[in-house]
Amino acid sequence: MSLTLTSTAFKMNGEIPVRFTCDGENISPELIIDGAPIGTKSFALTLEDPDVPKNIRVDGMWNHWVIWNLPPTTTQIAEGETPPGVIGTNTSGESAYEGPCPPDREHRYIFTLYTLSAVLSLPKGSSKEQLLQTLAPHVIEKVTLIGRYDRN
Repeated sequence: MSLTLTSTAFKMNGEIPVRFTCDGENISPELIIDGAPIGTKSFALTLEDPDVPKNIRVDGMWNHWVIWNLPPTTTQIAEGETPPGVIGTNTSGESAYEGPCPPDREHRYIFTLYTLSAVLSLPKGSSKEQLLQTLAPHVIEKVTLIGRYDRN
């Protein structure tokens, strides 16, 4: 069985419902994890928007959610739930979920789930960049779930 990350709120490349965005309740959608490989000691999860205008962010990336050390038994993150684990800092400087809020047009929102062979020693509030550097030698498998959102 291969690793999967799905949501009951939207399908792969589907439209993210308003309630999960800055125009709605700004809560996280339910996520379902299945098929974690043997040897998984923890999960890490990121949510990023790679379509940010360069005049807003030179790198074109906005990090909306950064989490690590989710237990390897995790099979669901309930809607609006802060999952067990360590929460990192998003681009807004918050240690929380930040829903889609594109300033100009439809953007892609990429949830990436990593299965890791270790529990990470990384301080709460670390950035996505710090997380990716720390998890790199421990990645067993990763999977993405992409949603789209346009405020117009």
